[in-house]
Amino acid sequence: MTVYDQDYDLRENLPAFLEQKYEPGYEVIVVDESSTDETPDVLKLLKNDYKHLYTTFLPKPTYYVKRKMQSLNIGLKAAKNDWVIFANANHKPDGDYILQAIDDTLDFTAEVVLGYLTKKGIKLQSFDTCQEVKDYIIRKERKIQKVRTRKRKNYRFGRYDFIIIRKRLAIEILGYYEQSPSFWQRQAMRWHIFWKNLMSSYERITYLPKE
Repeated sequence: MTVYDQDYDLRENLPAFLEQKYEPGYEVIVVDESSTDETPDVLKLLKNDYKHLYTTFLPKPTYYVKRKMQSLNIGLKAAKNDWVIFANANHKPDGDYILQAIDDTLDFTAEVVLGYLTKKGIKLQSFDTCQEVKDYIIRKERKIQKVRTRKRKNYRFGRYDFIIIRKRLAIEILGYYEQSPSFWQRQAMRWHIFWKNLMSSYERITYLPKE
């Protein structure tokens, strides 16, 4: 995950990411985009308690989308595992079973999986190729429409909360962060996503219900 001036979010939410009960083991990588608040201090304190927390930073961030891409690229280079999750420090896992439940349910034939936080639990949407998920990534990262956390049927508009992807394919996803579509291209993306998700509500969708 990447963070900027999010000391409060890290205090409140990061321990939930770090306390997952997952037998194979995992690591949490946080890239600090040169925060000006107490984010570095919070991360330093948490590292004392959690040995699987790795932190690094991006110096002097400037343009939003490029900064996001650069930060995630730094995190990818530090990652040791074959599968990675692009997560958000704002969105706290609802339990310590989430990572194991994802592993038990994940469609390993897919190249990319989008995760949605819903009232029923976590919803996973699988895609065969990175190209299929291109519109979702570009629209979200360009913040075409404000994302409302846990809003009902967010998936119909592609308002995902996290991305699951193989590390070797993640660079292709990051390439979408740099693209600058026109107004009409953005509108086309919006309706393409809506109609695709509306017509395939039960296609490659998996729920992970809350305990």
